Amino acid sequence: MPIRRTFVLMLRAAAAVLGSRVAAPPVRTRSFHLSYQAMVAKIPAGARRLDLWAPLPHDDPYQQIRNLRIGSPVAYSIATGAHGNQMLHLSIENPGGRTLRVTVDLDATRREHRQERLLGGPRLAHDEPASELAQYLKPDRLVPVDAQIRAWAEDVVRKANARTDLEMARAIYNHVVATVKYDKSGTGWGRGDIYYACEKRRGNCTDFHAIFIGYARAVGIPARFAIGFPLPADRGSGEISGYHCWAEFYAKGIGWVPVDASEASKNPARREYFFGAHDENRIEFTKGRDVILAPPQKGDPLNYFIYPYAEVDGRPFDGVTYKVSYRDEGGLSRAAR
Repeated sequence: MPIRRTFVLMLRAAAAVLGSRVAAPPVRTRSFHLSYQAMVAKIPAGARRLDLWAPLPHDDPYQQIRNLRIGSPVAYSIATGAHGNQMLHLSIENPGGRTLRVTVDLDATRREHRQERLLGGPRLAHDEPASELAQYLKPDRLVPVDAQIRAWAEDVVRKANARTDLEMARAIYNHVVATVKYDKSGTGWGRGDIYYACEKRRGNCTDFHAIFIGYARAVGIPARFAIGFPLPADRGSGEISGYHCWAEFYAKGIGWVPVDASEASKNPARREYFFGAHDENRIEFTKGRDVILAPPQKGDPLNYFIYPYAEVDGRPFDGVTYKVSYRDEGGLSRAAR
C-alpha cells in the first residue's frame, strides 16, 4: 500500500477514536422493601390534641414507589407540601395516656442518578425559568447568604480561576471535600449550620452540604438540599440507623447536577464519581430546609424533614421515636451486573 494512503488511513482511524465518546457504564438500579415506623408515647394525661406528621418518599425520574401501605389506628391523610414533599398527617382528640404507632411499608426501585451532559453531547435547548430557579438562591436559617459567606465563596472560585457555573461548582465541591472531615464527635454537628461547619471543618453530610449549597448560592448558582436514607452497598436486609442527605446545583445549559460531598470525603476513590452522580444505594424522602408541613405545624419550620414530628396542643412534642428497616429484592439488577 502506498505510504501516503497508509498515512491517510491512520489519520482517519485516529480521528475516529478521538471523536468518539466513551460509552457510559449501564445505569445501576436497586429494588427493595422499606419499612418506616413512628411511635408516640408518654403523651401527657391532660392533652387535648395530638398531631403527627411523617415524611413519605415520592416518585421521580430516579425512584419509583409501589405498594404503599399505611398502618394506623386512626384516620389519616396524605398531603403534598413545598418542593413536592409528600407526608402523612393524623390527629387525635384527647390522646392523653395513649401510645400511638404508625407504620409505612413500601416497595421501591432506585435508579442511579447521573448527569449525562457532563460527559458531552448536546446542551439544553432551554434552561429552567429564572423565576423557578430563584427559590434555590434564597438563604436558609442556618445557611445564610451574607457578606462573609459570599467573601469565602468568592475566594474559593477566584483561587481556582473558575468562571462558568460548572467550574465554580466544581471548585466549591473540591474545596469542601478537601477541607472538611467526616467526623461526628463532640456536639454541634448534624444541624447543617454553615458557620459551625466552616469554623470546625468537620461534621456529617448535613454540614458538608450546608457549605456546598451556601457557597454555590453566594456566587449565583441555584442549589438545593435533599434528604432520605442510605442503604448498605451489600445487598441484604437490616435496620437503617440514620439519615443521609445530598445536594444538586443548576448549571446553565446542563441542568441539575447531583453531588455528594460527604460520600466523596469518606471514599476519596469515588471523588470524581460523586460530582455528577448519586448512586442507587439511597432513597429520597424530602427536599428543602426550613420545612413547612401540610397542614402547617404550629411550631417553627423544621430544619429538615426526615423524622416523624408531633405536636401536642400546638407545641412540639419530643416523645416521638422511629425505626427504619429494608430488605433487598433479588440482589443486583441486570443493568448493574
